Amino acid sequence: MSASAFVAHDRRFRAVTGRRPELVRVVDVEAHEGPVYSPEKDALYFTTVPTRNGGGTPRVSIRQLQLDGLRFPLELEHITTVREDANVANGMFGDRDGSLVVCEQGTLVRPAQITRVDPASGQAETLVDRLGGFRLNSPNDVVVRSDGTIWFTDPSYGHLQGFRRKPELCDLVYRYDPRGGSLTIAADSFDKPNGLAFSPDERVLYVGDNGRPHQLLAFDVRPDGRLGNRRVVAVGTPEHPDGVKVDTEGRIYVSSLGGIQVFEPDGRRIGEISLPGAVNFTFGGPDRNVLFITADTAIWAAILNAKGASPWHLSETDESSPTTARTRSSKRPSRLPSLAEAALSLQW
Repeated sequence: MSASAFVAHDRRFRAVTGRRPELVRVVDVEAHEGPVYSPEKDALYFTTVPTRNGGGTPRVSIRQLQLDGLRFPLELEHITTVREDANVANGMFGDRDGSLVVCEQGTLVRPAQITRVDPASGQAETLVDRLGGFRLNSPNDVVVRSDGTIWFTDPSYGHLQGFRRKPELCDLVYRYDPRGGSLTIAADSFDKPNGLAFSPDERVLYVGDNGRPHQLLAFDVRPDGRLGNRRVVAVGTPEHPDGVKVDTEGRIYVSSLGGIQVFEPDGRRIGEISLPGAVNFTFGGPDRNVLFITADTAIWAAILNAKGASPWHLSETDESSPTTARTRSSKRPSRLPSLAEAALSLQW
């Protein structure tokens, strides 16, 4: 595609694109969600488009695309499978130690959970699968903060799409601390929380609610990790925003019906990358200025001037990868609990 795919709504969009932006097809493949770039391997990880077996249970794999710098397009031989049956995996995040933190949506017989996956072996370790005695719904997207805490959204899409049981919890945003194994509610009052990302200084958390409001929300992150000052930054298109990312200058990128929209932190839309069918995306490449976009039938690359933000420059020590056991309980509630019943530690 030509530079016409980059549509400016404000002159500040030039700082994102530079003089000669490009949007190129990387490879034709069924890439749906969870794109993660590994700078050590110059590789892109992603989850595949769900396919249904005879019983209606979705099947999703985690795959690796071995990149070759900025040489595009690539051959299918560059793709290998990390984990064949990834328990309906969706969003992923690359942790500091090279592992993948994965949102597994689960099935009617397998639990929804957050896992840590070794890309070399495909082995998965469960980090958390419930809040007290209540099972997670179907975790959707995840981000790791520089202090090692894991933040994720947990909408009830699995139940709505017929592959998960009736929800035991509301649709929430969680904060999980691997050091003590504690899971707490970070934010509530969503329809369907989806993508999330921190500002470059991690003082703001952005969350996309792509249910009925289809809004991009912002929360201030207090020094103790609690959230406050909930506010609407922008309104998306129906069923969006999905993916959410930020660049080093604090600009916010969200997926929409027509592609990727770019906002200033104050919510002003300054431009968009036109790519109908775009699902999710991540910054990568040697200079972190390539936006890799999954679009179900292909992976695309938008080569920009802007660079993606990373949490690791904020932390010199690796606190994000302790070995933890999953939180278990034998309680089986018979009804949807209120927030007060679900957790006494609601963080506001």
